[in-house]
Amino acid sequence: MSEPLLQAIDLECERDERLLFKNLSFSILPGTLTRVEGANGSGKTTLLRILAGLNDAWAGHLLWCGKSRAYDRESFHRNTLYLGHRPGIKPLLTPMENLRALMAGRRPVTDDVLQQALEGTGLAGYGDVPCRNLSAGQQRRVALARLLIADEPLWLLDEVFTAIDAEGVSAIETLLQQRAAEGGAVLVTTHHDLQLPGMGRIVLGEGQSNG
Repeated sequence: MSEPLLQAIDLECERDERLLFKNLSFSILPGTLTRVEGANGSGKTTLLRILAGLNDAWAGHLLWCGKSRAYDRESFHRNTLYLGHRPGIKPLLTPMENLRALMAGRRPVTDDVLQQALEGTGLAGYGDVPCRNLSAGQQRRVALARLLIADEPLWLLDEVFTAIDAEGVSAIETLLQQRAAEGGAVLVTTHHDLQLPGMGRIVLGEGQSNG
């Protein structure tokens, strides 16, 4: 059995004096696709931000490749891709400039590869248009183009289907399945009715221990 990439042990988090979850334990293995489920306000986005290292208001233990994440945060961040429910792009920059910025400090990528990623998300011809002039769906596609050039072992994706049409949804579903088949691990939250073969579940608000 593969060693977990990320392991959560007895996670607990409060927000505004309200307990979101406690005794939450699970493992994310290579080659898996897992959906975080729960009612609105149950802490799905909070959980992903905790796992991504963007929220420190929690208790419990997080292990990265079998060791405490606190002792190897550099390796964790280098090998983890996080996309929040907002596009996370700069409106004054073009899609090409945004992709260059998103890849900075990761690995060298040629403009040809970036252009192919934009084309792959339906943005052919928009590479040099300021993102403030794009629709909400097009701005979301700029962020999603990052997935087409990502090689990080762990993807943490929050509401990845927001503002995407039916064709785009199908393409993302295929991409997520392909990523898992290649040995990557994907953890996703979504209001979309995502039902993919072999997909695991982490359910917030139902006992909190998900194995």
